[in-house]
Amino acid sequence: MGKVSSVSPFAPKKLAALPAIEGVAFATAEAGIRYKNRTDLLLAVLAEGTSVAGVLTQSKTASAPVLACRKHLKKGAARALVVNSGNANAFTGKKGSEAVSITVEHAAEAAGCKPHEVFVASTGVIGEPLDASKFAHLLSELAQKAEPDAFEKAARAIMTTDTYPKLATRTALIGDVEVTLNGFCKGAGMIAPDMATMLCFIFTDAAISSDALQDLLSEHASTTFNCMTVDGDTSTSDTCLIFATGAAEARGQKLMTKAKSKKLQGFSEALHDLMQDLATQVAKDGEGVSKFVTFEVEGAKSWEAARKIALACANSPILKTAIAGEDPNWGRVVMAVGKSGEAADRDKLTIWFGPHCVARDGERAEEYDEKTVAAYMKNSEIVIRVDVGVGKAAATVWTCDLTHEYVSINADYRS
Repeated sequence: MGKVSSVSPFAPKKLAALPAIEGVAFATAEAGIRYKNRTDLLLAVLAEGTSVAGVLTQSKTASAPVLACRKHLKKGAARALVVNSGNANAFTGKKGSEAVSITVEHAAEAAGCKPHEVFVASTGVIGEPLDASKFAHLLSELAQKAEPDAFEKAARAIMTTDTYPKLATRTALIGDVEVTLNGFCKGAGMIAPDMATMLCFIFTDAAISSDALQDLLSEHASTTFNCMTVDGDTSTSDTCLIFATGAAEARGQKLMTKAKSKKLQGFSEALHDLMQDLATQVAKDGEGVSKFVTFEVEGAKSWEAARKIALACANSPILKTAIAGEDPNWGRVVMAVGKSGEAADRDKLTIWFGPHCVARDGERAEEYDEKTVAAYMKNSEIVIRVDVGVGKAAATVWTCDLTHEYVSINADYRS
């Protein structure tokens, strides 16, 4: 089996350095919500005029913060973001809604804004009441000491079982004005995004309307966060928000209101690249990870079908454990393709493990050599490609293997 450690083997040797973005400031605190001797509360203060868009979990047991964000997004304006770790405030009934109300009320007062301009997110244990009195009184002080150059601190405050903070930055031109995009996210387990990832927050100084932001975010979530999985479990708390402060308007950038505008093409590409970077970072920090795995499915009837087949592979426990054990068991890929429910021609099915063709046209490839492929499986990054032989569409999904450590982490998560 590949070596598993308490820190992901894919943790970057050096974290991305995110520059300050005009109109965004952060402050964190040790509120003692669940963790001791570490920050677990984040406040982001946003400039007046900041637009917002978001994609949220489609779980039927969505958390109270998700419901609040869904409501506030309708207004399209943001001035503050409050995030806590250690408690998901999910399946907490009226107490959960009350905790959100208290948080929003204190944050609005601290930021000098309206309640609908406050966004909230929580991550951690499900079913435990969240006592907002533990941290709501801290928000006023946090607003006063918020600083722009604190993206890493912000990312660390929202971690749960993550082994490293996930950060990314990009620049783009809108017209002839350069804008910056920064993002951070958390997630390591209970990851099978359905419209978002566990928690992800993106900030830009671009001047873009909330409607245009929403179109861009929704489009790119489908091919980034929704093409990443760790264990097939969609969280109650999935939240991805993007905030645009509009500071670039003072530098000559015209307000953009149409997502399909040619002037937004560079921004759109940068946003997609940033979101894909963050999505793969989550997969590389999957609980107990020892292998980062890419499934590439081609020859499908549609992109949606290709994605579903790839996810069937990426979410298969029996296939993921084989990968963890460095076993080139391509028969489990055949199984996963077949169970997906999508069209596939058994007698045209072709499978590659890295550069090695292991099956061709519905049977074992003549050149297949188990020792060679077994040697490939010792790599820390594995690519498995499948042609299902019924069309021309393709999709890519990122995941990780399933190890003993994943079981250990989740067996005593509440202990």
